[in-house]
Amino acid sequence: MVVIAHQADSTSAKATKLKHGSAADAKSRRARLLGVPQTKDQGGPSRDLLMRNRNDEDEEEEDDSQSEDDEGDDQIMIDVAPTTIIESDPNTIDDQPPPMFAPLDETAAPSSKLKTEMRSIPIPPHRMSPLRKEWVNIFTPLTEMLGLQVRMNPVRKCVEMRTSKYTKEVGAIQKGADYVRAFALGFKVADAIALLRMDDLYLDSFEIKDVKALHGDHLARAIGRIAGHQGKTRFTIENATRTRIILADTKIHIMGSFQNIKLAKDAIVNLILGSPPGKVYASLRTVSARLKQRAI
Repeated sequence: MVVIAHQADSTSAKATKLKHGSAADAKSRRARLLGVPQTKDQGGPSRDLLMRNRNDEDEEEEDDSQSEDDEGDDQIMIDVAPTTIIESDPNTIDDQPPPMFAPLDETAAPSSKLKTEMRSIPIPPHRMSPLRKEWVNIFTPLTEMLGLQVRMNPVRKCVEMRTSKYTKEVGAIQKGADYVRAFALGFKVADAIALLRMDDLYLDSFEIKDVKALHGDHLARAIGRIAGHQGKTRFTIENATRTRIILADTKIHIMGSFQNIKLAKDAIVNLILGSPPGKVYASLRTVSARLKQRAI
């Protein structure tokens, strides 16, 4: 009986050895398939090496999925129909006929109507009496020629005007304001009405102190040189340059075209700076001769 027990123990020990050997062989086979070297202490591969191999396998799977996505994108891009760029010939544009539009109906164009505008021109106190005397001659061309509505406000000492349904020109109210302002500066009605009839007339004003700072007797002599004896110098400048000049104390107002105003202003500036009237007359003769040649 003892011999039989020893034999049973030996067979069980051999069976456990076979089991452990088969497990070690299985681990070694798996390591060989994965290409991982075996360590001396353990029969199978280490845990770190197995984790590295798993990470490598995950990266390979991600690369494969990205390549599949790129192939899908390429297929989508290839399936899109290519766009054709049409180049226009510049020579054919000139050959095309111009577009024809139907005439605009006057009743269907509300923007053609002028907006209501209003202006107020102040009148100096010393010009209120001449304004009352010449009021009929002042407002008649404003109402008949420009179609404006005009009234005199003696309380505020100004002339008020506004556009009406009879106003045809866009700049009518501006012309009327310049006309009344010219009368307020001292021009006659016959001279100021030229602003309504002609488009290239302007008003220009400056003072003697803008040219040279003069005081006392020097200022009085400068004004005398500009006016001349009984206004002879002023009339000469007006006739030579085809302008109208108003000398109001130290202020000078000139009405005329742009070029003529410049010629008259140069002559007046020379007189203010002290040039003798005879020298100014000589230069005005040459200027008047040039103006006559241009008119011819």
